[in-house]
Amino acid sequence: MREFTVPPVEAAPQVGGLADALYERALTEPDRIVFGRKGPDGEWRDVTAARFRDEVLGLAKGLIAEGVRFGDRVAIMARTRYEWTLFDFALWSLGAQSVPVYPTSSAEQVFWMLHDSEVTACVVEHEDHAMTIGSVIDRLPLLRRLWQLDAGAVAEVTTAGTDIDAEVVHRHRRAVTPETVATVIYTSGTTGRPKGCVITHANFMFETDMLVGRWEPVFRSRSGDEASTLLFLPLAHVFGRMVEVAAVRSGVKLGHQPVMAAGELLPDLAAFRPSFVLAVPYVFEKVFHAARRKAEREGKAGPFDKAVEVAVAYAEALEQRAFGTGPGPSAALRVQHQFFEKTVYGKVRAALGGRMRHAMSGGSAMDRRTGLFFAGAGITVFEGYGLTESSAAATANPPERTRYGTVGQPVPGTTVHIAEDGEVWLHGGQIFSGYLNDPEATAAVLNDGWLATGDLGALDEDGYLTITGRKKEILVTSGGKSVAPTGLEDRVRAHPLIAQCIVVGNDRPYIAALVTVDQEAVEHWLAMQGRAPLAPAEMVRDPALETEIRRGVVAANTLVSQAESIRTFRILAHPFSEEHGLLTPSLKLKRKAIERAYAAEVAALYS
Repeated sequence: MREFTVPPVEAAPQVGGLADALYERALTEPDRIVFGRKGPDGEWRDVTAARFRDEVLGLAKGLIAEGVRFGDRVAIMARTRYEWTLFDFALWSLGAQSVPVYPTSSAEQVFWMLHDSEVTACVVEHEDHAMTIGSVIDRLPLLRRLWQLDAGAVAEVTTAGTDIDAEVVHRHRRAVTPETVATVIYTSGTTGRPKGCVITHANFMFETDMLVGRWEPVFRSRSGDEASTLLFLPLAHVFGRMVEVAAVRSGVKLGHQPVMAAGELLPDLAAFRPSFVLAVPYVFEKVFHAARRKAEREGKAGPFDKAVEVAVAYAEALEQRAFGTGPGPSAALRVQHQFFEKTVYGKVRAALGGRMRHAMSGGSAMDRRTGLFFAGAGITVFEGYGLTESSAAATANPPERTRYGTVGQPVPGTTVHIAEDGEVWLHGGQIFSGYLNDPEATAAVLNDGWLATGDLGALDEDGYLTITGRKKEILVTSGGKSVAPTGLEDRVRAHPLIAQCIVVGNDRPYIAALVTVDQEAVEHWLAMQGRAPLAPAEMVRDPALETEIRRGVVAANTLVSQAESIRTFRILAHPFSEEHGLLTPSLKLKRKAIERAYAAEVAALYS
């Protein structure tokens, strides 16, 4: 199949902007709980629609007093927190544009984004961020205001607007149309300098309304069981912003969590008890591997592995029934599944708060088996696909017919087309209007409303999309063999001891790989063998660890031909990190940077 379209489930908004939804809800349901906010004491407290409206309105008045006007751009450099959402909706109330900046950005990255977007004010989280801005402020003549959240920025700005009449804010808000620019989000810069994606109010409204309408079981509350989600994705990323907007527009209770590490995230999941989450595959993989290690420490690895097999078989049987290719789980399988529901699956859900029944995954590919396990354990993970340029999701698996291992069908109102060279093209109301100040780059990806994604993919007979690689990342060996690295890398990473994998081999005689290990998983593996912990330098040379890693590589090689297989690999002492410029803020590999940093190790693979 070359093209597939899913018709819209709702009409695209013709008037207004993103902020209108919060004012309307505060008017019709003032006491509805729309946020959970974690206090300094660690306790979660409810925020009503009326209170949120009042806080946004007060902040918007203050922004006017501080000189922010319709069309101005204001940067936000912070982790995921309640105040970010406050500033977003206050700015949108004025028709101003927010420019998210990753909190880990270097001074030069910050300078480029603030200079390119011509921001007039900036919100930072803490003093370190303020110092980063300060180091380049002499090159930013348009930057007039700098507010620091941890130094009382919200109260400071709100106080400044005490004498401003609320009607001034509403006049600004009524001037906002769907075509008004809402935000400029910079790409992660895997292949060069970040580009500013211009996203309109219409883009986000279309995107979130279509998702909420089609995935109603996820976003809609039921009596006595309110829909809620804990947002731990970075709000500087389009996926996190989409979650924020969807929650406010649909009345889903939203909480913020700034750290994705399991040690801090899992306690907040247990306390907040979301009904669904939106995450990247890494989170689900960490939860699964943590559960597996816990079972092994308790001497229950065998029963846990059996529970996994049953969950996968159960979910596959349900999948086959949904597509008309099977009768569903057999009586014997249902009995086995019910047994493990009490001993394993319920405990996995309890670790995630106990109420979670749905999740959405994006950002990178999820292993089919991982998706099947969570579905069999009672949490359906809808895998999807999108880009910053498509305001987040362009495809996602539908609730009633999830095909695990694919990124689903087009979001309603969206068309997916596969070009002659296999490139994925997208068309729909969520497609961005272009790159800021870069008509040449815009023309390279936008043609009559169609977005050329740069990703390679295939549509099956039911319109489900599978991403097979990225055009710019295709490796060509010296023998002329073309290899898409991402599928191999994802399969290698499925091994519980492996954290990261990068496949190399461009203009080389064969394919090879650099691998980093999951420190926590390796420590557990060593302890289960009765061995002492290894220093990073020792891991590189440990024969037993190398043998175990080779199992992951061999498993990945079963998916490809011999010419495409990984012939050799090297274990690295330290993981790739954003701090060292080897990962983007959304955890994607910076391939050229990694190959430069590890040039000696790559050369040794071919010596």
